[in-house]
Amino acid sequence: MRHELNNTIKGNENEALAIDFLVAEGFHIIEQNYYARKLGELDIIAIYEGVLHFIEVKSGQADFDPVYNFTPSKQRKVINSAYYYMKTKKLDIEFSIDLIVVRWGEIEFLENVTM
Repeated sequence: MRHELNNTIKGNENEALAIDFLVAEGFHIIEQNYYARKLGELDIIAIYEGVLHFIEVKSGQADFDPVYNFTPSKQRKVINSAYYYMKTKKLDIEFSIDLIVVRWGEIEFLENVTM
């Protein structure tokens, strides 16, 4: 139980780092932790220069690179959740599925990871 709580706290801290990074880069944060019914959660939804960005945040402190936690299954869930979000909000704009990887406090922003 304590390990899960520590992971949740660390995950929240890393998500806050990701948001700070995005805001500093000029992104406008629209939503955080948006739950798409039966599909999953979108960590961050932001807009930048007219493009809607659905951003997954992966982090880790161990020897295992957290980028590998963005599995094909997780990628499909994010894509389906993004389409669900756009449909429910009646949006028809360009969008991008992105990944932010936080390793030891350092941020790597991978844009348009589905191409």
